[in-house]
Amino acid sequence: MKVSELKPLEKNPFKSVGDEQIKKIAKSIQEFERMMEIRRIVIDEDNNILGGNKRYFALKKLGYKEIPDAWIEKVEGLTEEQKKEFIVKDNAHWGSEWDYELLSEWNVDLESWGVPIESKSETERLSELKFASIYYEPTEKPNIKLIDCIDTEKFDAKIKVIEESDLSDEKKEVLKMFAYRFLKIDFENVANYYYFNADEKEKRVIERLRLVLCDEGLQGFLEDDILRAHSKLEGWKIEDDEN
Repeated sequence: MKVSELKPLEKNPFKSVGDEQIKKIAKSIQEFERMMEIRRIVIDEDNNILGGNKRYFALKKLGYKEIPDAWIEKVEGLTEEQKKEFIVKDNAHWGSEWDYELLSEWNVDLESWGVPIESKSETERLSELKFASIYYEPTEKPNIKLIDCIDTEKFDAKIKVIEESDLSDEKKEVLKMFAYRFLKIDFENVANYYYFNADEKEKRVIERLRLVLCDEGLQGFLEDDILRAHSKLEGWKIEDDEN
């Protein structure tokens, strides 16, 4: 039979565990080819694979174009429900991870079929894994001053140009305000100052100046959202939202 005539499952109740398992099966076929006569690929009357999808992919990896008929077992007359039950029961011993969404679509009750299932969900198993923190925690807190968060070098140079000009005092004051755009904020230092050195009053002002981005805010700033929520509670009043 031509390998190209076989039809692997489009929807498999077991999630893929990667190519390594297919490589191992391919190696076992090379070492003990007669295994394919003992453990045949089971297909229905339309050549859909009911059992042996992994062996099918292993054969393709090995470059097989045709395989002996003795490696194939064709079953006919099964209902769609019987096919699904065979697919699940035939593959349960492989230890792959169940695709519970597909099983739900198939309306499969594993326990009623006597198929063992994990007592813990995938989420529960993942929650037990231990990870080292990805965040750097310094052994000594940096002693950062608020002034360290800003670089005034360019700003000071622009102010000097303004001061040395022949402009009126009024125009000089206006241009000095323009010059503030040359102030350079070191946001890394701001974040470190906020976290390690700022007191609670300073933190609230820094948050209101939007100098430290807070996670999960609707508009990027959790603190603003909290104030909006407080504004709906009796006794709380939020001032102009643009402030």
